[in-house]
Amino acid sequence: MKIAIIGTGYVGLVTGACFAEVGHQVLCVDNDPKKVEMLRGGGIPIYEPGLEDLVRRNVAAGRLDFTGSTAEGVERSEVIFIAVPTPPQNDGSVDLSFIEAVAREIAANLTRYRIIVDKSTVPVKTAEKVAETIRRYCKSKVEFDVVSNPEFLREGFAVDDLMKPDRIVIGVSSPRPETAMRELYAPFQAPFIVTDTNSAELIKHAANSFLALKISYANALSVVCEAAGANVQEVTRGMGLDARIGTRFLNAGLGFGGSCFPKDLSAFIQISTHLGYDFRLLKEVQRINAEQMDRFVKKITDTLWVLKDKQIGVLGLAFKQNTDDVRLSPAIDLCQRLIKDGARLRVNDPQAMEKAKSLLPPGPQVEYVSDMNAVPEGCDALVIATEWPEFTKLDLTRARKAMTTPIVVDGRNLFDPAEMEQHGFIYKSIGR
Repeated sequence: MKIAIIGTGYVGLVTGACFAEVGHQVLCVDNDPKKVEMLRGGGIPIYEPGLEDLVRRNVAAGRLDFTGSTAEGVERSEVIFIAVPTPPQNDGSVDLSFIEAVAREIAANLTRYRIIVDKSTVPVKTAEKVAETIRRYCKSKVEFDVVSNPEFLREGFAVDDLMKPDRIVIGVSSPRPETAMRELYAPFQAPFIVTDTNSAELIKHAANSFLALKISYANALSVVCEAAGANVQEVTRGMGLDARIGTRFLNAGLGFGGSCFPKDLSAFIQISTHLGYDFRLLKEVQRINAEQMDRFVKKITDTLWVLKDKQIGVLGLAFKQNTDDVRLSPAIDLCQRLIKDGARLRVNDPQAMEKAKSLLPPGPQVEYVSDMNAVPEGCDALVIATEWPEFTKLDLTRARKAMTTPIVVDGRNLFDPAEMEQHGFIYKSIGR
């Protein structure tokens, strides 16, 4: 099938590359000429495992192309995906101006029947508004359908998530587009759920909010475990083996961050309020998440006593492993708090250091270190802020000798407490 994808961020680019990989003809649209040029050359502006090879292979095969023209995308495609940003506003609601602008552009260039698919994460009833906008601004008055098709991609695992999805959700307001959507997704083996557009839109917000709830539950549990002298990892392992609960998203740590969970949680609270329901449970999830960082900073302060003029090594800047995304990263938040308290930082991340520099400018208080094993040199403490598997290979013997004081505060529970004690570290972790 011929597909246009408007927006080449994480969702749009991964979706386009994966659709091309299974044989569809894909044209990705972006309004940044430099980005279009880079993508046409096989480069990508983000780090996502497996994505660069996928883009280069499909550009070379002629199945994937890029343009700055929405008109070209509408003209050359049968199905048009909207995958533009939906950033949060100050009150937690979603800014839909990019969605509306794209809907108007599609309307201005629509000459034949097309299926328009909302792929961006949007509030319930957005599909209805997109349809209304296209009808209002389409001078040719041609027929079209608007479909809701929420994405469930995890940064760092997005290619696998799209190629091997656990479900495909399609929201429609008429039977007409269902056949085409089934054909489009036929190469991907997964349960295919067809519902109304409002339900499809709610599924995404409901799912992400529930996962945020699981993380906050594990973090609240870690506080109880510390107070009781228990091990939160053992407790959550025992819980997670219950098939009704599952092991995923039960890792205690610094709290959730990134561009999805905080935004989607706030948006769902605002959506519920607008619909007349005070979703107090989700407000408590937000509060627990914020308090987890407060507790972690206090753990560092209690251990070091005074942070002013202390040198602290920080391993991790991305909001999670396998990505260079630093948007709403707990690691960045932590660094900013430590700097505010007068600490000097030596930081490392396998992928996110360049993007982090806009938020943590290099200078007297922030030194970027290319080798993770060099980070502990001269440090009064070492902090683990992101769960990169590479950090588990840290040379502990070298670190112990290089540090001014052998203190490790592990915000991701990457190391074994007994092993750290054997190496001579004062070791603090979460819920253990």
